[in-house]
Amino acid sequence: MWYVSTRGTTSCMDFEGVLFSGYASDGGLFMPEEIPQLDRETLHQWSTLSYPSLVKELCSLFIGPTLIPRDDLSDLIDRAFSRFRHREVVHLSKLRDGLNVLELWHGVTYAFKDLSLSCTAQFLQYFLEKREKHITVLVGTSGDTGSAAIESVQGAKNMDIVVLLPSGHCTKIQELQMTTVLRENVHVFGVEGNSDELDEPIKAVFADVPFAKKHNLMSLNSINWSRILVQMAHYFFAYFQCAPWLDVHPLPPVEVVVPTGAAGNLAAGCIAQKMGLPIHLVVAVNNNDIIHRTVQQGDFSMSTAVKPTLASAMDIQVPYNMERIFWLLSDSNSQATRALMEQFEKTQSLSLPKELHNKHCPLLPSPRLCSQVSRSCPGRWADP
Repeated sequence: MWYVSTRGTTSCMDFEGVLFSGYASDGGLFMPEEIPQLDRETLHQWSTLSYPSLVKELCSLFIGPTLIPRDDLSDLIDRAFSRFRHREVVHLSKLRDGLNVLELWHGVTYAFKDLSLSCTAQFLQYFLEKREKHITVLVGTSGDTGSAAIESVQGAKNMDIVVLLPSGHCTKIQELQMTTVLRENVHVFGVEGNSDELDEPIKAVFADVPFAKKHNLMSLNSINWSRILVQMAHYFFAYFQCAPWLDVHPLPPVEVVVPTGAAGNLAAGCIAQKMGLPIHLVVAVNNNDIIHRTVQQGDFSMSTAVKPTLASAMDIQVPYNMERIFWLLSDSNSQATRALMEQFEKTQSLSLPKELHNKHCPLLPSPRLCSQVSRSCPGRWADP
């Protein structure tokens, strides 16, 4: 499996290269050169698998045995999930009227990002031990990413982590999760500004490729492909739990409500859909509604300010994973994606071309509140 930049001017990389790169050198995000298509037989085979087993199947498709042999991959993923409180790791609670809630909070920090970051940290350790290397992980956070990233790598001898904590913009619990870890490889700094403002210098650092290579820098934000890869398993697991039958044609759809900030989990759902999983995605946002405006009006433009809400991890005005979604919707058109994102970075305002905006309907249904989810699908689940 090879990976390309959404902006098209970076050489192809394998999973190991992408894992350690974060941003591509041209400022884009990495995506698979080709997205595997799953036939009905494969979906049937996967339908009885546990959540960890689904993660293993997906990772084997996108990593390949030459980089991580299957037995090693299985051991890494088992190790990643060993500290989760629920025996299933992820659990689907079935409520009334066909509504289900996928419980993604059974990790150490209670954030859904524990799932992807615990696996990503194991992949990093695997390659670092083989190469006898040391890296420094640089993370800007809106709340839950920082604590989950710290938890995943704390105590590692071949990794240091530097977390930029936006003072006053995270919950007290999240701040304490980050500032009370007394490990030599953990470094947390309170900084001025919100998480969007933190992303600008972080992106500038990674754009300086010689500097990033000299200091062995990488990121664990959701720009990192490994995060997206593991999160795809949420959708397959929930679909198989919700779909009432799999022996009909076409397969029944399941509607998924996805609360989103930087759109990483949403991008994972879009890729799962591209692979052949029959899901409908419903985007749920708070008052920071750039994704809502993008889907409804084609208006991918920043508001004058980030609006503080109770869901501080979703207080984001620059959902950088929308770049991955634009790339998918444009049929992997890197040139068009690069033009869109460079305009947005320059002006902080972008009106999507009609031909691109019109493609949102089958992929991203209009955002609605969770309480207004339609009852047209045989199964629904909310990803909290």
